[in-house]
Amino acid sequence: MIKHGNTYFQENFRHFRTIFWRHPDRLWALRSTISMGILALPFIVAGQAFYGVTLALGALAGSLSETDDHPKGRIKALSITVLSFFVSSLSVGLLYHFPWLLGTGFILSTILFILIGGIGERYRAITFGSVLVGIYAILGIEISPAWYWQAVLLPAGALFHGVLTLILMYLNPWRLLDEQMADGFIQLSNYLEKKAMLFPSRKEDQATINKDLAQLNIKEVNSLEKIKEVLNNYDREMNNPEPLRPYLQRFMLLQSLHERAASSHERHDKLSNDNENLEVMEGFGEMLRQLSYATKQVAENMLTGSSYHHPPALAWISAAVEDKLKNLDENTAQPFVLLHHNLHRSHISLKYLDDLEEGTAIPRLRKDERNPLERFRTLLSFKHPRMRYAIRLSLTFLIGFVLMNILELDKGAWVMLTSLFVSQITYSDTRRRLFQRVMGTISGVVLGALLLNIFTNTAAQLILMMGSAFAFFYWLRKRYSIAVIFITTFVLSAFSIISNDTGWNIMVPRLVDTALGATLSFIVIRFLWPGWQYKRMPELITKALEKNRGYLEAIASEYRDSSTDDLDYRIARREAHLADNELAVAWNSMRQEPKSKQKLMEHAFRLTYLNHALLSHISAFGAHRETNIPILENFNEIIKQISRAINEAGKQFTNSSQQALNDLSPLLLELKTQIVTTDSGLKKQQLRLLYNIAGTTEKMMYELKKTSTVLHS
Repeated sequence: MIKHGNTYFQENFRHFRTIFWRHPDRLWALRSTISMGILALPFIVAGQAFYGVTLALGALAGSLSETDDHPKGRIKALSITVLSFFVSSLSVGLLYHFPWLLGTGFILSTILFILIGGIGERYRAITFGSVLVGIYAILGIEISPAWYWQAVLLPAGALFHGVLTLILMYLNPWRLLDEQMADGFIQLSNYLEKKAMLFPSRKEDQATINKDLAQLNIKEVNSLEKIKEVLNNYDREMNNPEPLRPYLQRFMLLQSLHERAASSHERHDKLSNDNENLEVMEGFGEMLRQLSYATKQVAENMLTGSSYHHPPALAWISAAVEDKLKNLDENTAQPFVLLHHNLHRSHISLKYLDDLEEGTAIPRLRKDERNPLERFRTLLSFKHPRMRYAIRLSLTFLIGFVLMNILELDKGAWVMLTSLFVSQITYSDTRRRLFQRVMGTISGVVLGALLLNIFTNTAAQLILMMGSAFAFFYWLRKRYSIAVIFITTFVLSAFSIISNDTGWNIMVPRLVDTALGATLSFIVIRFLWPGWQYKRMPELITKALEKNRGYLEAIASEYRDSSTDDLDYRIARREAHLADNELAVAWNSMRQEPKSKQKLMEHAFRLTYLNHALLSHISAFGAHRETNIPILENFNEIIKQISRAINEAGKQFTNSSQQALNDLSPLLLELKTQIVTTDSGLKKQQLRLLYNIAGTTEKMMYELKKTSTVLHS
C-alpha cells in the first residue's frame, strides 16, 4: 500500500516537474513567487508586514533585473544589481525631506541609468530595476519605520532571490541556454506550421498568411539574436568552450533551418492553380507540418531532457512526393524539385541532429569587440534613440514629480511608476502600452477591491498576493495587459496587509495616478521626437536593399568557393534578416500612428512586402548552395547586374534625382531563354533561382520609382 502510494506520488511529481520544465515562463514565475513568499511569509505571520512586503518587492525587482548569463556572469550581474538597488533606495531615504533635491537627483540618475542600459542586455535589465526600486522607495518611505530600512530591505530581497537563482543555476548551469535555444526552435515550429497553410492555398488567403509569416519571422530572428547573445555570454565566462560545441551545432542548425524555411521558390498561387499539382502541394504542406512537429520535439528535448525521436513520417512523405514529381512534366516539376530538395535537406539535418559527421558544421561566432565604454560613447548623441528615450522618460518623471508635490497627490509616485512602464522608445509601442496599462489597471483595481472585501483575513490576502505575483510573472512575457491586472491586485493586497485596509481607499488614487502617468508619457512622446515612421522609411528601405545585396554577393562567393569559413556569409545573412525585420516593424508601427502621419502607407506596405519576397528568394538561392556545384558560365555577370540594380535603386530612393534605373528586362529575357534551353539539373535550378531574384528586384525598382516620385513631389 505504501509502495503504491509512493509510486502515485512519484508519478504526479514527475508530471508536475515536466509541466514546469516544459514551460520556462511557468518555471520563472514559480521561482520568483517562491522567493517572494519565503521572504514575506515569516514577517507577515509575525505581524511585521512592512518588512516582509518590502523584501518581497526587492525580490520582484531582482527577478525583473535578471540577466541572461552563465552562472559566473550572474554573480557579477547580481553584485551590480544589489549595489545599484542600495544606492537608489538609500538616496531616496537621505533626500526625502529635500524634495527638489530628490527630484533633481532622481531625474539625472534616470538619464544615466537608461544610457548605461544601452550598453547591453545585462545592463539594460539591471538599470531598469534600479529605477523601479527608486520609485518603490518613494512609495514606501512614508510607512517605513526609519529612513534607512528600505535601503536595507530592497537590496536584501534582490540578493536573496539572486542567490536562490544561482543555487538552482549551479544545479543545472545549462538551463538558461536550453531555454533560449528551445525558444528558437519553437518560434521556427510556429513559422513552419503557418507556412504549411500555403500548400495549397487560394490567392485571396495568401496575403493574410504572408502577413502572419512576416510577424513570425520577426520573432524567429529576434530569438536567434538572443541565442547568439547568450552563447557569447557563456563563451566569455568559460575557460573551456568545448562543452558549448553541441549548442553551437544546434544554433548553426537552427540558422540553416530558418534560411530554408524563409526561402521562396515560386509564387504559391501559381503553384496551387493547377489541379494536377494539388497532391504534390498537399504533400509539401504535410512535410512542413511534420518539420514543424520535429522542431517542436527538439525544443522539448532541450527543455525536459527527453530523447529526440525524429518523425518517421518525414522520410515516407519525402519519398512519396519525390515519386509524384517523377510523373509531372519536366517544366512543371522544376520549381517543385527545388522545394523538395530544400525540405528534404531540412529533414536530413534534423535526422542527424547531433551527428558531428552528418550534421551542421560548427564555425566561429562573431562577437562585439567593443568594450562597455566604447559602446556607451556611441549613445551620447541626441540623434540616438536611446538618448531620446532617456530624455523623454526623465522629462515625464520631472512633470510627474512636480505635480505630485504641488497637488500633494496621495501615493503620487504611482504617476512615475506608470510612466516607467508606459514610456517606450517608439511612439507606437508607447501608445500600445498606454491602453494596456490603463485597461489593466482599471480591471485590476476593480477585481482587487472586490476580492479584498471577500477575503478579509490576512491568510487569504497573503494567498491572493502570492497568487497575483505568480500570475504577473507568468503573463509578463506573454500578454502585458493581463500581467498589469495581476500586478495591480498584488499591490492592493500588499497594501491591505500592511495597512489593514480593504482596498477601496487606494482604488481612486491608483486610477487617477495611472491615468495621469499614462497621459504624461503619451503627450511627451507625441511632441518630443516621436520618430514618425514615414520619415524613417527611405533610410530603412535603402538599408534593407543594401543588406540584401550584401547577402546575395556573399552567397555568390559561397557558390564560387565553399571551402573557406562561411563567417562572412552568415554575417551577411543575419544583417539582411535584421534589416528586413526593422522594416517590417516600422511598417507595423506606422499603423499605430495618427492618420495624418501615415504617409506612404500603401507604398510602404508594398515595399516591405517586396523586400521580404526578395529576401526569401535570396534565401532560397543560399539554401541550395552545395560543395563543388557547377556554376553557370555567365554566373558572375548575372550577379553583377542584379547587385548593381539593387544598389542603384536604393541610392535613387534617398535622392530626388529621377535618373534612369538599371533595366533588368534584357537579363530576365536572357534567363528565361536559358531556362527553356537548359536540360534539367543543377544549372537549371540556379537559373530559376536567379530569375526569381532578378524578377523581384525589377518589381522592387519600379515600386521604388513610384514611391520616390510621391516622396519628393
